[in-house]
Amino acid sequence: MAIRLGEVAPDFRAMTTEGEINFHEWLGDSWGILFSHPADFTPVCTTELGTVAQLQGEFEKRNTKVLAVSVDGLEDHNKWIKDINEVMQTTVNYPIISDEGRKVAVLYDMIHPEADSKHTVRSVFVIAPDKTVKLTLTYPPATGRNFNEILRVVDSLQLTAYKKVATPANWEQGDECIIVPSVSDEDIPAHFPKGHRKVKPYLRYTPQP
Repeated sequence: MAIRLGEVAPDFRAMTTEGEINFHEWLGDSWGILFSHPADFTPVCTTELGTVAQLQGEFEKRNTKVLAVSVDGLEDHNKWIKDINEVMQTTVNYPIISDEGRKVAVLYDMIHPEADSKHTVRSVFVIAPDKTVKLTLTYPPATGRNFNEILRVVDSLQLTAYKKVATPANWEQGDECIIVPSVSDEDIPAHFPKGHRKVKPYLRYTPQP
């Protein structure tokens, strides 16, 4: 069964390229990104895992841990990491789960329905510190993910989790935000001292808090 937004992300224990982890314990009070790839030594995945390594500093700024998963074994993972580092001129600096028994893949409904039965789709789960799922994305095997977009989503999720705002279409860090409907016009000055502008009674913008 597909995991729904707001549900607690299933916990699990797994071996990774950085040792055994208990998922919830490993996350601690951080945000987390769990993402799967179809198989080791595949072209699109090589670029993806290398890109995530290049962006690791950006994830750290956002108190966000990243964790990859594949149904291949640790020996293949470690050999593949060398290729990723060479091809992408980076250093893979986050754990990759060895899920040969498909425990995590099945738990998170990652198995591709029309491909080789062992392959996972390109799934992404963004998980908050309270362990609830805040975002799910699923890409087909042939389409690489845009991790700059995933960073943008994390920015929005973190902002809207702590402030009474929503983010409009194509929002980027520093852009205006939308004041949520639960804040009355009378209460806006107390919450948003930078001011606001009203486009419609239900559409009110404020500079990013």
